[in-house]
Amino acid sequence: MILQEISYFFKHGQSEKVRELTLRGMAEGVMPSDIVNVLTSYMTELGIKFKNNEIFVPEVLIVARAFNAAIEVLEPIMEPSKVYTRGTVIIGTVEGDLHDIGKNLVKMMLKGNGFHVVDLGVDVKPETFVQAVITHNAQVLAMSALLTTTMIKIKETIDLLVKRGIRQQVYVLIGGAPVTTNYAKEVRADAYARDAGSVSELLIKRGFSKKVL
Repeated sequence: MILQEISYFFKHGQSEKVRELTLRGMAEGVMPSDIVNVLTSYMTELGIKFKNNEIFVPEVLIVARAFNAAIEVLEPIMEPSKVYTRGTVIIGTVEGDLHDIGKNLVKMMLKGNGFHVVDLGVDVKPETFVQAVITHNAQVLAMSALLTTTMIKIKETIDLLVKRGIRQQVYVLIGGAPVTTNYAKEVRADAYARDAGSVSELLIKRGFSKKVL
């Protein structure tokens, strides 16, 4: 019954209620993995709806807050490997660019689909991206650029990955308003995502599919 309650309030984006019910569930002996499965199941559905323009950014952000409220309770209890099992993603907005709404949506979608996400924030230098990939042994690097003037930083980061000899170790995914499939090919990124709802789908199709919660 409590899982149904969590699901209901989660879908309606009621963060405090979701946090309260998650804590109550833990006290009553509900398996953390069962709660995570409730959350991730709807996150997958949410991503599809967002991609199909059935819901919009404000609605997604409300659910994102509820998702984070539950995960903050669950993460200290569960081993990280039991919460996130698809792989580690480094994400950030490139140097010179301060936009973060799109990045935050992507981060939320990825976490909701079982990826461990390391968010570097905005205005991230190529060297910072590359060092994070090395430090966290990341399988995916996701970069966004919302300005045509900052797109060059995507190429600089990829070039630096090549220079450091680790380009083949990481899957590079790029996105943002001025970014296109042709640009992704030009800078030798592995993929281009046109919206936040496409990112998890692209990665899962690529083979990041192991998920045991």
